[in-house]
Amino acid sequence: MALYGVIGDIHGNREALVATLAALEGYRAERLLCVGDIIGYNADSDECAAILRERGVESIAGNHDLIGIGSLGFDRCSNQAMYSLKHTRRMLQPATAEYLRALPRTLLVEDRAVLVHGGVRDVQQYMTDAHHIAENVRYLRADFPGRHVCFYGHVHEQKIFEVGGDGSVRDLPANGIMTLHPDREYFVNPGSLDASRKPAPKFAEFALFDSGPMTVEFVRVPYDDVRTEAKAAAAGYRIGRWRDRVYTVQRKIPGLR
Repeated sequence: MALYGVIGDIHGNREALVATLAALEGYRAERLLCVGDIIGYNADSDECAAILRERGVESIAGNHDLIGIGSLGFDRCSNQAMYSLKHTRRMLQPATAEYLRALPRTLLVEDRAVLVHGGVRDVQQYMTDAHHIAENVRYLRADFPGRHVCFYGHVHEQKIFEVGGDGSVRDLPANGIMTLHPDREYFVNPGSLDASRKPAPKFAEFALFDSGPMTVEFVRVPYDDVRTEAKAAAAGYRIGRWRDRVYTVQRKIPGLR
């Protein structure tokens, strides 16, 4: 049993990652877990991957990580994501690509939890509503029997869903400290470190999971988002208006991408 810091959706945002790791030191987290999407969107994908390796963070691969190394295509990406990931592919260092290729798709935590990125069986699925959870709790039971806590990312929002014994799904408020009951199942999104696509004020989001008393606490910390955005724009990670229009047209005409 341990106190875990659970992070995810870093997206090459060094400022958010550094601020989060400093906060986790203050909480004295014993182990650090990442639900994926280390790279993409911002200018410091290589640096973020290096920091995770140096700090011994246990991570899984997210869809951006897989797209960045060519293991997934751009079909389900937004224009901005496609543009930034194409640039990321060109800029990614070999050592980072090798690290990403070695990441597992799932990670087991003790005998009670599992990490996925999107859905339990679909790394690019957005689990945002009760019907997504009802579908995925069936997969959780089939693929990871006995584990009743599933940490996931991809949505960029702190969320906690509780599944009752009768199969009912409750969307609980993601604030404060939540106690997880042993006779229920939970889907927990720690939130996203990167807040580039969110309105100001911007915060890096993460969660604390204490596997002793079985509690989850949601945390938000500020970071230097102005610096992150300036670096991303200067390094060519932000799509322009005309390129955005071109991508939209290309989507409608097969073979042009």
